[in-house]
Amino acid sequence: MPESVDVVEMRAALSRLRRTSGLPVVFGGLLSDARHARIAELNGAQTAALRGLVISAGSGLGGKAIALSRPCAVTDYHASRHISHEYDIAVAAEGLRSVVAVPVVVRRTVRGVLYGALRQPVMLGDRTFDAAVAAARDVEQALVVRDEVEQLLAVSRDRIADPMAAPEAWEDVREAHRELRALVPKVTDPALREDLLAVCERLVSAAGARAPRTGGVHLAPREVDVLACVAAGATNAVAAQRLGLRPETVKGYLRAAMRRLGAHTRLEAVVAARRAGLLP
Repeated sequence: MPESVDVVEMRAALSRLRRTSGLPVVFGGLLSDARHARIAELNGAQTAALRGLVISAGSGLGGKAIALSRPCAVTDYHASRHISHEYDIAVAAEGLRSVVAVPVVVRRTVRGVLYGALRQPVMLGDRTFDAAVAAARDVEQALVVRDEVEQLLAVSRDRIADPMAAPEAWEDVREAHRELRALVPKVTDPALREDLLAVCERLVSAAGARAPRTGGVHLAPREVDVLACVAAGATNAVAAQRLGLRPETVKGYLRAAMRRLGAHTRLEAVVAARRAGLLP
């Protein structure tokens, strides 16, 4: 079974954290509800003591970071008087002393927690804190993208089920198609990326039920992405910002698409792409 985007991105973020910070042990997990996180990913651990540990908000160092929604650290975990000690047995089994915990916060809601640790009681410096915060931000961005994808997929599937919707409703479909295409390159989970592309195809097919299609024209994925932005009224600069490309690159894709479609203007290209069944 393919791993979820949460697992993939959490594992990648922890790997980057260990590499950029020099911390020998990193671990973390996402919240299962508003107050509990489960440690699901470990990197550099010598035992399985921490795996599966459920962290409650307010308990231990990670629970404190969750409750306060900000990074927290201790120089010597066992001797610290600033945290509670529900998890001392697991922490001691792994031999951890100096620990930092950073919450993963999306739209002011804590969604997870990342840890980095040393087996010596050493004060952690700014470089270590910055690396831990950057790793948490990576996970946050992945969750933001996933949330946007799920919302757009829900809307898109509802619209697919109603191919004879009013014309003004199909403008929403076209906007959803553009946004989904723009999100595809940002998705790290291959299964979710394929799902996104499949829904984009279904949106185009559903739109095709309302008008005849000519077909026969093939464009590169990025050429379709650029045309989807152009269809929504975006300039080359705006399309570049949405797609994470340079304006010159967008211009190149647009020219190539226009040439393949036999179009002389941006509007002609959009109309031709819709007739060819490439855009909804």
